[in-house]
Formats: sequence, structure tokens, C-alpha cells
Amino acid sequence: MARVIQFHKTGGPEVLQIDEVDIGAPGPGELRLRVHAFGLNRAEAMFRSGMYLEQPKLPSRLGYEAAGTVEAIGAGVTGFTIGDKVSTIPAFSMNQYGVYGEQAIVPATATVKHPDQLSWEQAAAIWMQYLTAYGALIEVARLAPGDAVIITAASSSVGLAAIQIANAAGAISIAATRTSAKREALFGHGAQHVITTEDQDLAEEVKRITHGHGARVTFDPVAGEGVETLAEAAAQGGIIILYGALAHSATPFPLFAALRKGLTLRGYTLFEVVGDPERMPRGKQYVLDGLASGKLKPIIAKTFPFEKIIDAHRFMESNEQIGKIIVTVD
Repeated sequence: MARVIQFHKTGGPEVLQIDEVDIGAPGPGELRLRVHAFGLNRAEAMFRSGMYLEQPKLPSRLGYEAAGTVEAIGAGVTGFTIGDKVSTIPAFSMNQYGVYGEQAIVPATATVKHPDQLSWEQAAAIWMQYLTAYGALIEVARLAPGDAVIITAASSSVGLAAIQIANAAGAISIAATRTSAKREALFGHGAQHVITTEDQDLAEEVKRITHGHGARVTFDPVAGEGVETLAEAAAQGGIIILYGALAHSATPFPLFAALRKGLTLRGYTLFEVVGDPERMPRGKQYVLDGLASGKLKPIIAKTFPFEKIIDAHRFMESNEQIGKIIVTVD
């Protein structure tokens, strides 16, 4: 038996509980991991509350990203041996797999041997953030040297990953955050420019930074009414990539700015990468190369012990973090 975090009804962090579960043996194409750490993602909070892309089948496990050692190997799996240090890619449904636990069954195709120099905490903070930002900025937007890119919710793990990827591409990273509390930290984590939207006009600041041209790329998980401002800050022919709905309000289509500038507004999720047999290998190699070179380095906001999973989810929903929240299992 292993301790596994589950929820038996949807709701806030308090619905999470630690259950004793018989994980069993991995099936064909699967691995069983001894989990050492796992990362938290907004998607999991949305899944827990019943507001995600799919509804949970109760009682439900959850969790996309874990780092651990291979404990058992299912039929037909090649390329792994017992004891391998691995981390998981969010390339599965949480109604089928979940990694919040002492042990986890995961698809071998969603498992990667991570670089040895990474700690368990760092290894649990790789794939959601870097593949999400990679797919949007490199595969979709084709980010190029000199491009200005607005990164909203910039202190999130995905936002920080986007800053690193933009910088690695030779682009101009413009981090947007609500208050000045995180301003210096964002500069410290590589943002070339920081705009605090409570006391600065985002569109005017972007125009100043870009000498009147605007941002060719915008990477936004907030949506809502702020899209109108992002459209005003965009360059002629710019693209606004929306990958979330943190605003929890209707998102208007900025018709006149879109007509005037020939804008593209595009929805996007990580699954465009992990579900594509061509993009997925490119994305994995990009991230592994970036980690090896040091251009990509996961930022850990805070760690919590396994028993404090409710506190960890509450902290995630507080929006106080800068980087990834990690739960350690041993």
C-alpha cells in the first residue's frame, strides 16, 4: 500500500486527502515510479475544483509532474531500467493517471530521464512550464531575435520559463505583473523589462520599450477584459496567444484593434505539443539542451512536505509565489 492524494468531491484545497491505495503493477507501456517530489500546476487546482478541460471521475487522483525512480516496468517498455532517475511530462489524462503520491503508475511515453545535475525538486519543475512556453513561443509564434514578447502572469512558473526561452531566442522579454511587489524579483530572474499594471499603462509602456512598434508576440494566461489592452500593445500583424482563463470573466474580442493591426488571437494548450508526434520530440530535446547549457533553469518558489498538500494548494491559489511550488515525498 502507498499513500496517495485523492479527492472524493470537487471543491477547494480542503477536499484533498491522503488515502492508502494499492498502486499495483504497471500494465503494458507503463512504469511504476517511487516518487520523490512532485510539482503543482494551476491545471490541477482547476481539475480539483471541477473547472478543468475534463471533469474528474470521483474519487480521483491528480497531478501531472513528478520526479522519482523507476520501480517496476510494464510489458513492451524499452529504454528504461529499474532505478533510473526520471520525471514525467503532462501527456496524459488525470482521469487515467495521477502522480500525487508515494508511488505512481505513468505511461512510459510520458517519462523522461532527466539530467543528473538536477535535484528531485528541480526535476519535478521542468516539463509543464518549459513545454508550455516552448510550444507557444517557438512552435506557434516562431519567436525570432529582436521580437518583443509580452509575458503576463510573469512570476508563475510558466511565465518565468517564457522569460528564459525569450531571452535564449534573442527576443525582448517584457514581463507584466500586477503590483510592484515582484518587480525586482522578475528583473533578477532575467526579465529585460517589467511593467506593473496597477500603476503603469501597459500599452503605453510597451510602445515606449519598442519605440512605437508594439509587441509582435503576447503570451497570456489571464484573458478577460485585459485582452483589449494587450491588443492595443500589440504590433502590426502581432499574435496574442491565450493559454488560460485566470480572469474568470468573459473575454471580449478586440475587433477594431484586430482589424486595424491584422492581429491573430489564438487559443493554445500544452497538449498541442505533447499530442503531436513531431513537436513532442523537438520540445523534449529543446528543453534537455536548454537545461544542459544552463539557459533554462527551473525556479523553485517554495517546497512543502507531503502531509501539507492542502497548505501547498492554498499557497498556489494565493498568487504569492514566484516560480514553481514543489511537494517533497521523502
